[in-house]
Amino acid sequence: MSPTTAATTVPDTPVPQPPSKSLGAWALDVLIWGGVAVLLVFSFGPVDLGNFPRLFNNAEHTQVFARELLRPDFTDWRLFVEKMWETVQIALWGTFIAVFLGVPMGLAAARNIAPVWVVTPVRWVMNLLRSIPDLVIGLLFVVAVGLGPLPGVLAIALNTAGVLAKLFSEAVESIDKGPVEGVRATGASKLHEIVWGVIPQVAPLWTSFALYRFESNSRSATVLGLIGAGGIGQVLFDRMNAFDFNAVSAIVIIIVVAVTAIDMLSQAMRKRLL
Repeated sequence: MSPTTAATTVPDTPVPQPPSKSLGAWALDVLIWGGVAVLLVFSFGPVDLGNFPRLFNNAEHTQVFARELLRPDFTDWRLFVEKMWETVQIALWGTFIAVFLGVPMGLAAARNIAPVWVVTPVRWVMNLLRSIPDLVIGLLFVVAVGLGPLPGVLAIALNTAGVLAKLFSEAVESIDKGPVEGVRATGASKLHEIVWGVIPQVAPLWTSFALYRFESNSRSATVLGLIGAGGIGQVLFDRMNAFDFNAVSAIVIIIVVAVTAIDMLSQAMRKRLL
C-alpha cells in the first residue's frame, strides 16, 4: 500500500469540544466574585477611603518630612548596626525554637500519620498560636520577664510555631505513600516509618518553610522592638518620638540592607535544597 493510499484511509479525528462550565458553576462564580465586589463597595466608608485626598492637603509638611528622610544621619551607625544584629539574633533564635516546636506538632496534626483524637486538639493549639498577634504575645512576655530581647524571642517562637506546624502538617499529608508502605512492609515500627518514610520526603520543603519564616521574623522582630522587646525597633521608636527623621532614615536603610541580605542568603539555600 502506498503512503498516499494509507493516508487517505485514516479517518479524521474529531476535534474535541472546548471545556465548558455548567450553569451551577457559573452561578457559583458570580456569587463569589459578586460578593467580593459588594463587600468592597460596602467597606469603602468604614476604612475611610473617602478621606484619601487629605494625603495631599498638607503637601508642605510631607515635603519637609521627605527631605529629612532623604538626608540620612549615620552618626550613630555603630549603635544601629549593633541593634540590627540583635534583631537578627532574635529572629534566628525565635525561628529555631519554632521549628523545634513545629516539627512534632506538624507530625501530630497530619491526618495520615496521627489518629483523629490527637489531630483535633493539636490543630486547636496551632490555630490559637497563629491567631494571637505576636505583638500581644510579646507584651505578655514583657510583663512576665521584663524588657529586653527575650520577650521578642518567645513571642516569635510561639507565633511562628503555629504557622510552621500548619505548613509542616500539610506537607506530610501530601507525601507519597509508597516509601512509607515500603518501610512498613519490613515490619518496622511507626517511629521508623516516620523517620525513614516521611522525613526524607518533607525535609527539603520543611527547610524552605523555615527559611521563609526566618526572613519574615527578621521584619517582625523589628516591630516587636516598639514594645520594648529588644532590637532595632526600640531605637527606631525613640528616634521617631524625638522627630529625628534623619536618624530614622539611616535606621530604615540599615534594616532594608539587612533584610535584603537575609533574603538573598535564604534564596541561595532554598535553591540548593529544592
